[in-house]
Amino acid sequence: MSDFPVIRTAIPQRRYQAGDYQATLLSEIDSGDGVDYRFILAFVEQGQNRPSFFVCCERNRPPNPEGGAWRMRIVNSAMSEILDASDEWRNLEAFTNDALEVAAQALGFAPESVQRMT
Repeated sequence: MSDFPVIRTAIPQRRYQAGDYQATLLSEIDSGDGVDYRFILAFVEQGQNRPSFFVCCERNRPPNPEGGAWRMRIVNSAMSEILDASDEWRNLEAFTNDALEVAAQALGFAPESVQRMT
């Protein structure tokens, strides 16, 4: 099973070193899977060529004013899971901070080890 995002084009905003992973934060995403992505944080494990873990900020469907306009979904080769929804994730900083925390828990690196590269 793989619900990896289908990314036609995107603008890299930032790069991070996080444990054994390099992560790229993408915005202005043109997807080929029908999902309206605001941001995607894609993680590539050292020695690999392609991302194996994604934290996605997607427009919440249907709009849920109680839960927020944007939802956070994590995806790897074995699963796809919506974690929560928030209006705050329309903001790059808010999404990035929360996405890095989620990834640290899922991938097993220390949050304090994350270094912004660009």
